[in-house]
Amino acid sequence: MGPAETRGGSEPWPAEDALWERIEPLLPVVERRFRYPGRRRIDDRRVLCGTLFVLCTGIPWRHLPQELGFGSGMTCWRRLRDGNEAGVWQRLHELLLGELRAAGCWTSPRPPSTLRTCAR
Repeated sequence: MGPAETRGGSEPWPAEDALWERIEPLLPVVERRFRYPGRRRIDDRRVLCGTLFVLCTGIPWRHLPQELGFGSGMTCWRRLRDGNEAGVWQRLHELLLGELRAAGCWTSPRPPSTLRTCAR
């Protein structure tokens, strides 16, 4: 099994709807400039998929293929950096931990002995 494969055989980088519904409200809203608006911004979900692709495959950011439609590796890296600076990933982490605790799947901050498998 290669680094980008999962046990189910599907690619792990497409942002599923359930994940996107959690992430989208956490992302900062970037207004387009009225005067000299420049190039249109690539959709946040597509950039997230590009980020997940790079993180799952381990390729360098600069080698992200443009043909995949995720934008450039530099765009994905900048958005990851900007999200980190805005606290997006910390808030997502806290949100997901809260969901795990509410479902009874996480009882302590000491993994992995307290991590239980939850039925979906």
